[in-house]
Order: sequence, then C-alpha cells, then structure tokens
Amino acid sequence: MTILTLKQLEQITGGTLYGDPDATVSSVAAMDKALEGQITFLSNPRYKKQLPECKASVVMVKESERELCTGNTLVVPDPYVAYAKVAQAFNTPELPAQGISPSAFIATDATLGANVSVGPNATIESGAVLGDNVSIGAGAYVGKNAVVGAGTQLWANATLYHHVQVGERCVFHSSSVIGADGFGYANERGEWIKIPQVGTVRVGDRVEIGASTTVDRGALDDTVIESNVILDNQIQIGHNVHISYGSCIAGGTVVGGSTHIGKYCIIGGGAAISGHLEIADGSMISGRAMILKSITEKGVYSSGMPAMPNREWRKSVARLNRLEDMLNRLNELEKKLGS
Repeated sequence: MTILTLKQLEQITGGTLYGDPDATVSSVAAMDKALEGQITFLSNPRYKKQLPECKASVVMVKESERELCTGNTLVVPDPYVAYAKVAQAFNTPELPAQGISPSAFIATDATLGANVSVGPNATIESGAVLGDNVSIGAGAYVGKNAVVGAGTQLWANATLYHHVQVGERCVFHSSSVIGADGFGYANERGEWIKIPQVGTVRVGDRVEIGASTTVDRGALDDTVIESNVILDNQIQIGHNVHISYGSCIAGGTVVGGSTHIGKYCIIGGGAAISGHLEIADGSMISGRAMILKSITEKGVYSSGMPAMPNREWRKSVARLNRLEDMLNRLNELEKKLGS
C-alpha cells in the first residue's frame, strides 16, 4: 500500500496546502464516501454543500471553495487534474505480461531491448524492434519490421501490422488493430480492383488506443497519430488520416480517409467525419455529429437529433415530411404578394 504525506501531495499536484503537512493518506475516494486517511476533491460546484461535513483527511479544491472546508485543504488550479495526478501516484498498474512466455514466438532476427515481456502465444515477427520495458500481452502480434518504442504496452490480442512505427509509453488495448489495409478500391464496370496500401502507420509518444479500435495504414503516404492523442474504444480511423497533437476522440467515431484533424480537438462519441477534410485546431465536435465539409475555425459543432418523448418525435417527423408541400405553398404566396 502506498502512503503519502500531504506535503508530498502538495508537490505532486503543484498546489498549496493549508493544514498539517505530516498527515498521511493512502487512497482517493468520492467526497460523500471519503473517510479519514483518504483524499477527495471537488470538481463539480453542485457538491460544494458537502464540504463542511466531508470526513476525508484532505480535500482538493479551487481557491474559491477554500473557506468552505473545515479540515486540511489542498488548493489547486484544477481539482480534477489534481485527482488524476494523485490517483496515478497511488496506482500500481498491471502489465500485459511479465517475462518471456515459453509459448511466445519471437523471430531470431527480432531485436528486444532490456526488460521486455512477451506473453503466451504472442508473436514477434522478423525484423521487429522492441524498446526497453515493452510489454506484449497474450496473443498479441507485432508484424515484420515494426518498431515499438520504450515502455509501450500491447494488451492481449492487440495487433501491429508490418512496418508500423510506435513511439514511447503508448498503450494499445485488447483487439486494437494498427496498420490493416485501408479501404481502397477502384471500380471497373462493376468489378472491384484492390489498390495496394503501401504506406504504414506512425504513432507518436504517449498515445492510448482503446479496445477494438482500428487505424488503417496509408495508401501512398502514412497514416499519422501524433503524440499525446487518446482514442477511445471501437473507433475507425481511415487510411492517410492525420490526427495532430493532443486530440481526443470518443468511442464509436468514424474518420474518413485523408482527413486532417488539428491539435487539441475533442470529438464526441458516434461522430462521423467524411474523408478529405480539414478540422481546425481546437475544434469541439458533439457526439453523433456528421461532418461533411471542412471546419476552418475553432468552435463547437453539432448536428443530429437528440432524444425526445416519442409523441413529440412523431409530431416532428410528420411536420418534416410536409416541408416540401409547405415550401411550395410559401412560394405560391410570395408570387401572389409580389404581383
């Protein structure tokens, strides 16, 4: 069990402590359940009424809430970010594998750095290079001449195709597939002719890719995922897509080929982004939005129809079906008024 003093937590979070620096905590808890020996945080102002009765040994809050606290208080710029840092300090993460399993296949000309782990039935193909402290889970696959940077983790059944390049301290969750062929075909009188996908995928540092997410290799150039990008589960990234530094995409989203997503974009779940588009730095796209043309200015973009009571939805659909008729009647009235 990890035990930290409040002084250590002050250093970890970069906050300012008001209270006993020698007091200790061993875990993080929600505010309404926290007890002595635990740390909690206030990130939603709706729960500030719970602060006077909070039993935690220390509470992380913004300066504006400090006077509401009755015990040890750690003032931080963003309590949710501070919570993430403290949770990391207490966490002892599991690894996909420990040591080299006898049932793993490792090509004789593959290169393994120091302290590499490869789980049962995993495959490391010819020419692959694994950096120090890489951990490859059971059944995972690293293709020919793929490069995996130091500290990167592949969980069970994750797949890196041939020539894929991955940076340091990345995480690929189970059944993610990086470098499969992009969806490239030409049609000759009804017959599909496959276009060889001769590019690859290049992934930066500190990228996390969720379970069952797929990132296709490029057709001619490479598909690129820059550093500090996070992709949720079950996302489809098409060939030649470029996702820039610090962007985040939630589950179920589809990004069409050759689209360029700028830096620090946040894209909600279930969005559909057409191919060959440009998405400006800092854009925010709501869940279920459909993007059919480039976004050239930073902003929040939404589409789709939110859920509503069935009776209201049926009325809305009935009115929608009458729009053509209403437009024709409006045009007729305008003609009569104009004459």
